Amino acid sequence: MDNSYPEKLIVLPLESKILLPSVVLRLLIRGKQATDLTKSYFRSANTKSHDIYIACIPLKPYQANVEETSMVGSQAPQVPIPQQDEAGLVSVRDRHRLMEYGCLARIVRVQRSGTNLFGVFVEGVARFKVSQYTQNTPSMAFPGCWVAHASYFPKPAVPNDEIALNFKHLSHIFVAKMKELQLPDTLLTQLTKVVNTMPPSSLADLLVCLIETTFDERLLMLSTVSLDDRLQKACEYLTRQLHVLQISDKLGAGIDGKLSKKQREFYLRQQLEAIQDELDNSNNKKIMNGGSQEEDELSDLHKRLVQANLPNEVVTVAQRELKRIKRLQPSSSEWAVARNYLEWLADLPWSVSGPQQLDIQRSKQQLAQDHFGLEHVKKRIIEYLSVLKFKGDLKAPIICLVGPPGVGKTSLGRSIAQSMSRKFHRISLGGVRDEADMRGHRRTYVGALPGLIIQGLRKCKVNNPVILLDEIDKLAHSSHYGDPAAALLEVLDPEQNSSFSDHYLNVPFDLSNVLFIATANSLDTIPEPLLDRMEVIELHGYTFEEKLHIAKTHLIPKQVIAHGLQLDQVKLADEAILHIAENYTRESGVRNLERTLASVVRAKCVEMADLQEAQSNQVYSPYICVQDIETILGNIKFEKEVSERESCPGVVTGLAYSGSGNGGILFVEASKMPGDGHLYLTGSLGKVIQESAKLALSWVKSHAYALKLTTHAKEKMVQDDDIHIHFPSGSIPKDGPSAGVTLVCALVSLYSGKCVPTSTAMTGEISLRGQVLPVGGIKEKIISAHRAGIRKVVIPSRNQKDVETDVPENVRGEIQFCYAKNIWQVLEAAFDDNQLYHFQESHL
Repeated sequence: MDNSYPEKLIVLPLESKILLPSVVLRLLIRGKQATDLTKSYFRSANTKSHDIYIACIPLKPYQANVEETSMVGSQAPQVPIPQQDEAGLVSVRDRHRLMEYGCLARIVRVQRSGTNLFGVFVEGVARFKVSQYTQNTPSMAFPGCWVAHASYFPKPAVPNDEIALNFKHLSHIFVAKMKELQLPDTLLTQLTKVVNTMPPSSLADLLVCLIETTFDERLLMLSTVSLDDRLQKACEYLTRQLHVLQISDKLGAGIDGKLSKKQREFYLRQQLEAIQDELDNSNNKKIMNGGSQEEDELSDLHKRLVQANLPNEVVTVAQRELKRIKRLQPSSSEWAVARNYLEWLADLPWSVSGPQQLDIQRSKQQLAQDHFGLEHVKKRIIEYLSVLKFKGDLKAPIICLVGPPGVGKTSLGRSIAQSMSRKFHRISLGGVRDEADMRGHRRTYVGALPGLIIQGLRKCKVNNPVILLDEIDKLAHSSHYGDPAAALLEVLDPEQNSSFSDHYLNVPFDLSNVLFIATANSLDTIPEPLLDRMEVIELHGYTFEEKLHIAKTHLIPKQVIAHGLQLDQVKLADEAILHIAENYTRESGVRNLERTLASVVRAKCVEMADLQEAQSNQVYSPYICVQDIETILGNIKFEKEVSERESCPGVVTGLAYSGSGNGGILFVEASKMPGDGHLYLTGSLGKVIQESAKLALSWVKSHAYALKLTTHAKEKMVQDDDIHIHFPSGSIPKDGPSAGVTLVCALVSLYSGKCVPTSTAMTGEISLRGQVLPVGGIKEKIISAHRAGIRKVVIPSRNQKDVETDVPENVRGEIQFCYAKNIWQVLEAAFDDNQLYHFQESHL
């Protein structure tokens, strides 16, 4: 027995591990007692007074325990992480699991790995048998820790010459086999020196840890007293391992050989410091100290990759990158790129799904509370949730909300996520012009990153969020950076996005659980293949009654609270809100209405502040009426256009639809002058509307006699006249196939001298034969006409179903609709003169 070793040792249990002399292990310990132990080590290291020893005692195998791995997808061993409790250094729930044999360990280095978490490198020194276990009292050092009373084995005698020679011979064969496996040269060099210089007693323990041996075999090596017996067992294990490697080579499969190579490389890296201690090589010692931080980081990364539960295909890629990064120098840029890539793999939610509460009634209440109207959108979401509740699994639809600005598309996406109890992430696509922003950059340089989709999933930390692709119609199209809209084709295809491949990751990621919601102001700029993958839901502009309800229930309370007032300190009458909506804002949504209401609330803040500072006896009034609006906001910005004008020949009111989803009225003015029959068009008109004007003039000239614009059938109507047609607001570009009937009415009015009432508006396109063709944007046009004071609208008969389904009932009740199949019916409705065109049937 060696009297130089302590007889009482603090116990550090090892789960599924055996520490043998001359072997180094890295352990993670935490808690108050761990802090005390590390402080004791640092004090002794600073004063160089003595070494700190502990007892590494293996635990009996626990049947319910599942061993983790330190390398992704492999069975290479890892250092167990003991669990802390209040009683001792580590938790030993069942003290009877502590075995009677252990290894004296010397602490060689300590690193801080977190809050009260330390990485401790221990080196096996000597075997011992435990005579008894005790527990420290509060008055002792390290109170509550288990203490082992050790009886050390006698010093090993000189081994039998034949056994020692046989062991040395097998050791040299093992080193030669490792060279065939092409392990790193630094590891082979160290291993060769160890075999040549280390005594057989220490070499046997070290090699048993390097080769594939079971827990029971290592425990037998720990508890065997005789050196000859240990050498014989080491020879037996080495011979078995060499046979396994030879059989793998003969079969040519290479699977077992590759696995052994990985395990040996891992073991050799763990034992490098013990080898350096035995050889007393100071230069190599310095290298190990310099690389310790990187080794700790890689171990941390290993653990995170294991916990990420990667798919099998991704596990293969991670293994390859782990093997590659270990061979790189930490100072190289490739090392940083590989490490960043592995961190992305570890951080992505490959199998982490967020909770979702499928309560249909709660979802209905949430949607109704956040948004007024929009019944068709709410209906579609409730349908999806209902199917998902009963089926449990459904490919998420790709919904595209299309509508003018300010109608609540973005906020509706957030409400959908709340109603489903899912996480919400918004991606703004406005101005994105690089394909790599969507699909990621290739891993060819240090600054490479995944695309916006993968970045959003990493931020959400779940694989089933609601992702809003905002302003998808504002994507920049094909350029020398690629086409980002084309990069979205795979993302927004429910049949393909289950294996979406980001250029940076270069491995498939399942996006089928993500609910994508896209928003757009117009469908015109969205490519057809991309539009085909989405379910389009149109959001139309609000009527005045809807704006009144939204302002009372959402906008005004929001602005009052935002300005630090109480809800009862600002009260707007319904007439005042409608006055603001009609005369100070002209929009389909409510964004400008909210800004204007904020101005009114600020005016009341100023009034209240003035009264408080003046200490006036005047009582503050929270009420705001129509008369107060003009005082607060100034002159009216938008007069009703029809009230500004008087009827005159050649002027007709048309209905227009802008690309942003807004409707409006448009005046068409026609005049004639002496000339040679030329047609002049002004008002920043596009090609389509210019062709409509030529078409309208041709139809009127061909039917001039029937329209009583000429005295006989052969008379030329505009032979001596030039015609000028103008669309006001010339700075605004205008185009589209919906002004044909308006242009015909303007020309007929000009030459007949009859006026079209200013309260009558029309929309529709004509053919050369006089047929009235249907147009789009009916709801927006009708609502804008109602907003402008129009009370009679002439539209194509084939748009009648759009009026009945889309236009609000209160608007339909205040407007007279005239449905026309041909231009003669349009003229009859516009001029309201049945006698003038009583002969129209004969000309159809």
